Amino acid sequence: MSRRLFLERRTYRRNRLQDGARLVPVLGALLFFGPVFILTSETGIGGATARWLVYFLLVWLGLVGLSAGLSLALGRASRGEEAGPGADEGDG
Repeated sequence: MSRRLFLERRTYRRNRLQDGARLVPVLGALLFFGPVFILTSETGIGGATARWLVYFLLVWLGLVGLSAGLSLALGRASRGEEAGPGADEGDG
């Protein structure tokens, strides 16, 4: 029974990118719902609301950017894998 101990670099990178993409919703849940547990009733309502809205907007934009970056990287990794082993060599 032969078992591969090591993966090719491209396969390993693609697997780690997929793992990262699977963890993005968990990160988003922590960032969105974590501050709810920190929020206390002692904070003023006027200025705190605006700060929380800015925080949620920045977290949302950060998650969108992270997801877009992972999507592009996964697309490049899958195209490179489809092209075969000679895809890394240049034309010129």
